[in-house]
Amino acid sequence: MIGIKRMAKWAISPALLEFEGDFGPLGEIHPGPSLFRKPAGWRFRKNRRLALPPRTQYNSAVPGVVAIVGRPNVGKSALFNCIARKRIAIVHDRPGVTRDRLSAEVEWHGHPFTLVDTGGIGLLKGERGGDDFAREIVTQVQVALDDVGVILFVVSVQEGVVPMDLEVAGMLREAGRPVFVMVNKVDTAAHERGVGEFAELGFEHVFPVSALHARGIDIPIGQAVSRLPQHLVRPEEQADGESPLNIAIVGRPNVGKSSIINALTRSQRVIVTEISGTTRDAIDVPFDVVTDGVRQSYNLIDTAGIRKRRRIKDAVEFFSVNSADKAIERCDLAVLVMDAAEGVTEQDKKICDRITEAGCACVIVVNKWDLFQAGLEKAQKREAKKTVAQGGRKLSRKKQEELMYKEFGKWVKSNLFFIDYAPVIFTSAVEGFQLDRLLEAIRYVSSQLQKTTPTSLLNRSLQAALERNSAPSSKGHRLKLFYATQVKSRPPTFLLFVNRKELMSDNYSRYLIGVLRKSFGFEGCHIRLVVKPRPKSIEPIRRTVTKKSKTSKKVTKREIQKLRDKTKRKKDAKKKAARKGIGRTIKRPAKKAKKR
Repeated sequence: MIGIKRMAKWAISPALLEFEGDFGPLGEIHPGPSLFRKPAGWRFRKNRRLALPPRTQYNSAVPGVVAIVGRPNVGKSALFNCIARKRIAIVHDRPGVTRDRLSAEVEWHGHPFTLVDTGGIGLLKGERGGDDFAREIVTQVQVALDDVGVILFVVSVQEGVVPMDLEVAGMLREAGRPVFVMVNKVDTAAHERGVGEFAELGFEHVFPVSALHARGIDIPIGQAVSRLPQHLVRPEEQADGESPLNIAIVGRPNVGKSSIINALTRSQRVIVTEISGTTRDAIDVPFDVVTDGVRQSYNLIDTAGIRKRRRIKDAVEFFSVNSADKAIERCDLAVLVMDAAEGVTEQDKKICDRITEAGCACVIVVNKWDLFQAGLEKAQKREAKKTVAQGGRKLSRKKQEELMYKEFGKWVKSNLFFIDYAPVIFTSAVEGFQLDRLLEAIRYVSSQLQKTTPTSLLNRSLQAALERNSAPSSKGHRLKLFYATQVKSRPPTFLLFVNRKELMSDNYSRYLIGVLRKSFGFEGCHIRLVVKPRPKSIEPIRRTVTKKSKTSKKVTKREIQKLRDKTKRKKDAKKKAARKGIGRTIKRPAKKAKKR
């Protein structure tokens, strides 16, 4: 396995990953020994970039990049949301809310481009003070300026030109890109008088805008887009028009989600610190993998740590958790990251519940295994010595590791029994331990997610399951399956036509889902069953409900049919008597004598 230290020896620009060897089934527990039929692994190929250029840090399908830069609390995130026409970035009055750089694909009057939001630059040149994230934010901004086509320099008219604006202006002049000064917070006519002050920054294009009211944005964005290169569609883009698979990295705070993304992309794409709650926004990171000459595109989504609702006391963290929930809803596959030292907690189970409700596929990752493995190996050595002392057989180190992974994997699945279909991977993002198996699991589950089942085999397996174990009857009725078909993938959804929908209980639905997994796989995928009663061939024109009395219940269909048959017999008897000419005599009751 290739570690992170070995990766750092190569070029900083992202290279493609190529998979070698045959791919075998995952089985019940993914970790442990190799699952390939022959020796295989992931290798990083530099020369591959000559034939197939990798994606940049943003999306290669979009021709140009426009970056929003400025000091803290000038309205960069508000301008980002205004241009993107979506609430992507968290907007708050507190300075320094945005830390990582966000990107979004935007189309402005038919011209597509990538819009990038960056954190506020709060350090002067050579300054060592500031908070714990100031230097990391400056590094992220410098990386963002390397690939941009146009820079939107945001300043605040309400505060005027400050020394930090002059420092940022000097940094942007060194970048050598076209710069448009966006004088934000021009909410009233009185604020327009202070726009001329920003000519001191030394840039030609100065525009008064208001991100809060979406005012004055059309002209500067139109000129910025006109300076971007035109979009040239590559042949591989024309052949493959499928959207990339969205993969959300979710979990509790400080479990190593951002570290895993940096280790997979081999770059410092997101800020990583030991402080809990470092990541705030949901950050999309494009990621490409080449397997046997086939290029697969993924979109990794780094999310904020999801803690319990009662422990959220900050408005910024509240919006961060909401963005993580939205990332789970829009993703196709969720990678649940847990801490090996803490095990399965109550909050991990709640996050699993959100994943199952969203219907996305899942891969469970037990991170920080390097901190837990040393103590576990010592305990296993003591147990091995006891076994040998008692006359048992001594196991090899490889066999001991296999048993260790298998036992811990079973323990994780027993605690997360409602999502036991997800494979379990043991990793260490710092050391790069078993990251190749994580990529293998993502690739395998994504292929299972896109699988389609033949209708004939589907009906045959479900009918055999009904014959083996029939559903519980209710009021003399038994469940009958007429037809079943797969109507959707991502997630796999099956439509079942039955005689009565109410006869399909939750327990029996779980039994049928287990049959589908055993017959067709779908490992790591959430399966949905949509039960629909078979419609009647002829619907009655008028449907009347007969009641015995106001206090009694509704009459059953059998009793209604008896009443109809009785009425029909009476009518037939009257017609028969009329044909024979026999009249019907009516006996009148005798009048009672009046009392005198």
